[in-house]
Amino acid sequence: MDLFTDNGNDPDGPVLILAHGAGAPADSAFMTELARGLNRHGVTTVRFEFPYMAQRRRGGNKRPPDRQAVLIESYERVLDDVANGQLAGRPLFIGGKSMGGRMATMLAADSRLRGKHRGAIAFGYPFHPPGKPDRWRIDHFSEFWCPVGIVQGSRDPFGKREEVERELAPGGKLEWLWLEGGDHDFQPLARQPESRSDLVAHAADWATSFMKREVASVTGSRKYR
Repeated sequence: MDLFTDNGNDPDGPVLILAHGAGAPADSAFMTELARGLNRHGVTTVRFEFPYMAQRRRGGNKRPPDRQAVLIESYERVLDDVANGQLAGRPLFIGGKSMGGRMATMLAADSRLRGKHRGAIAFGYPFHPPGKPDRWRIDHFSEFWCPVGIVQGSRDPFGKREEVERELAPGGKLEWLWLEGGDHDFQPLARQPESRSDLVAHAADWATSFMKREVASVTGSRKYR
């Protein structure tokens, strides 16, 4: 499996595995911009593609996402490869965009993986299908064994702020950041002074703080305070 590794400017900084969403590859504009934002904060990112997306890249034909079991198995394989590879020993986190972020949160709820990573971060979590707020995808949230962060645009059709806050409350293992005016790809409203790049940069900054706080809480390292 091909891995897209982008080194941060801190050789001892956190490592974040980033999985793509359902419709765009690992090197999409969003994924690339997010990875670069994280790299500037010292985070090394490792992007990969699920089997259906890798096949699409090779064959050129669009394919639907793999079954959930295949997605989870693929993510676990990448997790093992990174944990035992050249980046072994560094603080390891998992995450992703939309569907990829959802898969990461499911691994964060799997007690078999306790201790294999330090936490998970989802960028644009698909709380429910657009227009179907009765079909929530949060049953596993009560099973989190590690910290989980969610960065969400306030007008994301997969879970707008008012919908999510009626259904969930941050606390325990879960915390989140709302990007005011952002949609599923963190595109703000035209009347806002911020650009999408501004919101992506804010997401990268928050995610970095989330990871470094967790490392500091475990190690007591002053470097991450």
